[in-house]
Amino acid sequence: MTETSPATAAATASAPRPIRRYTTGEVLRGIWRMLVGIKDMLALIFLLLFFFVLFGILSGKPNPATAFDEGALLLRLDGTVSEQPIPEDPFAALNGGAPIREYRRADIVHALETAATDDRVKLVVLDLDRFMGGGQVALGDIADAIGKVRAANKPVLAYATAYSDDAYLLASRASEIWTETSGGVMIAGPGGSRLYYKGLIDRLGVKANIYRVGTFKSAVEPFLRPDQSPEAEQASLAYASVLWEQWQERVKRARPNAALDSYIADPAAAMRANGNDMAKASKAAGLVDRIGTRLAFDRRVAALAGASDDDRPWKYDRIKLDDWVAANPPEESGERIAIVPVVGTIVDGRAEPGTAGGETIAQHILDAVADSSVKAIVLRVDSPGGSVLASERIRSALLEAKAKRLPIVVSMANVAASGGYWVATPADMILAEPDTITGSIGVFAVLPTFRQALGNVGVTTDGIATTPLSGQPDILGGTSPAFDALAQAGVEDIYARFTGLVATSRKLPIERVRELAEGRVWAGATARQLGLVDKFGGLDEAIAEAAKLAKLDPANVFGDYYEEEPDGFAQFLAGMGGPDEDEGDSAAPSGWFGQVAWLREARMAQVIGDVRRLMGSNGVQADCLECGDMMAPRAATAQDRAMIWRLLGL
Repeated sequence: MTETSPATAAATASAPRPIRRYTTGEVLRGIWRMLVGIKDMLALIFLLLFFFVLFGILSGKPNPATAFDEGALLLRLDGTVSEQPIPEDPFAALNGGAPIREYRRADIVHALETAATDDRVKLVVLDLDRFMGGGQVALGDIADAIGKVRAANKPVLAYATAYSDDAYLLASRASEIWTETSGGVMIAGPGGSRLYYKGLIDRLGVKANIYRVGTFKSAVEPFLRPDQSPEAEQASLAYASVLWEQWQERVKRARPNAALDSYIADPAAAMRANGNDMAKASKAAGLVDRIGTRLAFDRRVAALAGASDDDRPWKYDRIKLDDWVAANPPEESGERIAIVPVVGTIVDGRAEPGTAGGETIAQHILDAVADSSVKAIVLRVDSPGGSVLASERIRSALLEAKAKRLPIVVSMANVAASGGYWVATPADMILAEPDTITGSIGVFAVLPTFRQALGNVGVTTDGIATTPLSGQPDILGGTSPAFDALAQAGVEDIYARFTGLVATSRKLPIERVRELAEGRVWAGATARQLGLVDKFGGLDEAIAEAAKLAKLDPANVFGDYYEEEPDGFAQFLAGMGGPDEDEGDSAAPSGWFGQVAWLREARMAQVIGDVRRLMGSNGVQADCLECGDMMAPRAATAQDRAMIWRLLGL
């Protein structure tokens, strides 16, 4: 091995390294890559600027005085009606998975009321072909607004292939009701089956430890028995009967010459008398006025509203609902009344619109309290209840309003039950509609344990205990008698607090409240007789009552919503990828079988949500699961669908 001398090593180290010489091709390729990178960056910047500018242009509200020509106000309700819609997912829309849309009840009502007095609107078109329903109170408000259009001597034309109960409640107020030759009216009335899981959890070896108070608190019955109890059946029939009577009364008032009773009593006989043709049977009973295709319907509308294309006489001059709502915002003059929505299941923490996050709603209430321009608060409740802790968080925020001497009025929509009634207890006045579902004053907690399930696969548990509560609650080994007694005592304490709040707020003896409570559900008409509700009325009446309590002129106030502001850019993206209203390419299904399939899927999704909430709840619940059927149906998510298929073994 040859050794290198220090001098040689130093000389080598100090010698200049050879210079890397690039070929012309390599230099050009490097410059090209740099230019491509700059180009891509500039294109991205330009694209973002383009979208933001376009968003700014499109989100600008049009001038109500010049935005529209004369035509028909088109209410194409391809989805459901909700008190507070769930925000649309922009990425689902952009990926082509257009969701079932939810329409805000207040927007539809306001659009109809302004259309009644605006000469630019010649008539109103109710396209209910893909309408999936909504709560009966919300639909009643819309039907009343349609009545105002009719009272202004403006035609209202309704169209659908198949009319469900909810769709027909709206269509009954129209001056002309159309149906397809293969369609008709099928009236089912309230009712239906619930799922009971007692047999399943026994087979799986799961024990559902139930802690509850309330003879009629049937929310947990699916985990305790294979069928409904007589008490649950009694309560359900009581409020369902009131809803059914209210529905029939509204329809008969709108269509006094229709043979509604006989058609409902024996629809099969009505069909046989008309050659098994439901469309003809519906017309013979006076439930629809005309049978025809959508093209024929559009021609009829064009004859009244004017044709927008001479070569296409079925194309009529139309005004879209969203455009009309944007161009005609509610007036904001006079004193401010804060409207705070409590919509959906009440849950702990924060939540997006459509779910009542306790922290989110409490913050909106406190914002209203801190706003010196707010003279009163209206709590708009459309909720079956949920977490006791979240309900109490909302109630505590309302107490801050009372400390500031701000009047509080509760306006009950479709449902204000259990936790939805808990949050109403600080109110100076409670208003509801006759077909509101309320009450359900009761609480429960569910804790599943898996000792038998583990034993079935050969797994056992053992250990030590230094106190009766050591290791409790033991999800794997089972709960101890001491823990069960403690949990039941805790639920009973919360129930006593609930009934005490109701007794104090409603000025009723506690013994009387206990008679009305027990988890029993009431219709608004009955609840008023029992003293749980002060007056009948909707949101407008609640705002007027709040103004009176604040010693203000009801004609000189306006309602201002305190809720989560929608993400404008996300809405813009959702609109870009969403369905085209003019083309009617909504994700909502049309026709009997399509709608039934969607509603069954939505019902299964609701069941899955119920199970998830019950089995995964972190605390005591003031919830009315059976009340969920009375609210607007909501589409199943992709996660819900996957779970449905797993449960079915597919």
